[in-house]
Amino acid sequence: MSGATELVVDVEAISDGVILRPKGDVDMARSPALRTKLTAALKGNPARLVLDLSEVPYMDSSGLATLIEALQTTRKNKIKFIVCNLLPRVRSILEIARLTTVFTVVENRDEALKA
Repeated sequence: MSGATELVVDVEAISDGVILRPKGDVDMARSPALRTKLTAALKGNPARLVLDLSEVPYMDSSGLATLIEALQTTRKNKIKFIVCNLLPRVRSILEIARLTTVFTVVENRDEALKA
């Protein structure tokens, strides 16, 4: 779905953790960039990791695998992992895979900071 351009991931420090905001499709070509940013954020052992997907119009199975890996790491280290601002297509993919019952999914950033 995406071109060969690199995935940009904004990183924002918050009082109890980190917010990551990828921009663009998260597919096989781009999911390694998200994985790298997630891994770096988790090395700091934050209390909370928020993944804001407001600028991710599409995600394929490699993107889902990246999210699942992050979930496993956060659970192992007792870190809150919250996904927010899902666009309709990405929400649909998560629902079809029944991952909305596995992840903490909230509507927006404010809810993510309270979750």
